[in-house]
Amino acid sequence: MKRFLIILFSSVALLSLAACSNDDDLSSTSVIRESTTEENDFDRWLQRNYVEPYNIQFKYRFEDIESDMSYYLTPASYEQSIAMSKLVLHMCLQAYDEITGSTDFIKAYFPKILYLVGSYAYKTNGSVVLGTAEAGAKITLYNVDGLNTATVNAKTSYFKTLHHEFGHILNQTKPYSTDFAEISGPDYVQDQCFDVYKTDESALKDGFISPYASKADSEDFVELISLYVNRTADEWEDMLTTAGSSGREKIESKFEIVYNYMKNSWNIDLDKLREIVLRRAAEAPNLDFDSLE
Repeated sequence: MKRFLIILFSSVALLSLAACSNDDDLSSTSVIRESTTEENDFDRWLQRNYVEPYNIQFKYRFEDIESDMSYYLTPASYEQSIAMSKLVLHMCLQAYDEITGSTDFIKAYFPKILYLVGSYAYKTNGSVVLGTAEAGAKITLYNVDGLNTATVNAKTSYFKTLHHEFGHILNQTKPYSTDFAEISGPDYVQDQCFDVYKTDESALKDGFISPYASKADSEDFVELISLYVNRTADEWEDMLTTAGSSGREKIESKFEIVYNYMKNSWNIDLDKLREIVLRRAAEAPNLDFDSLE
């Protein structure tokens, strides 16, 4: 037994020495290589139209690190990504450029990453996620492959989502009055919003501009912004009429705070922004979605 142990220890020692001696032969060059992607015409177009004027990264290639791994997601197609990039620029970013007079506002406050996903993100309850915002740094748009450029308009969900998420960033930067939350205070239903309000009409009658607005005062606030700028005056009036006297009074009281907040905090007149957004939306189907000049 002793002789066996001596032989065993000797073998281990020889292996250790061999391992140490081999260390000197290791190359200092890492075997790990960063993946490289060849730049294409679209990448160069994004550099000129997103990175240089706004310092925004428009990410259309699928990246695990940017994706929510709790959903089954698919990449956005190349052609749809080009179309979306042109629509976001025309219908959202340049609308704010127009009302503020420069690219500085978007450059200062808009998220620095726009990330595209081809498919919807489906929740376990059957609802879908249209877009998400992360700490004011990134907005993700889903179902990009479902975009139809021929029928796009101001109410198309992607653009309503962009105004909604950007509204969060603005009021997180400059908080709105606490008076807003008091108007519908006890009526907010948190994550039960779509269970409590299954139709727009039922939400309107309780003083919420949409079912999702009933989730919390912060959602209520930005829903009022995003729906207002994407509706004509007649469409907005129709919504208030549907709300009835009680619902209308609450919505109008809340919207007055929203309107004054945007005017006083950001020098943005929501009536003028709506005019710009609606005009640009009407122009959108006629954009050149093929050229990357």
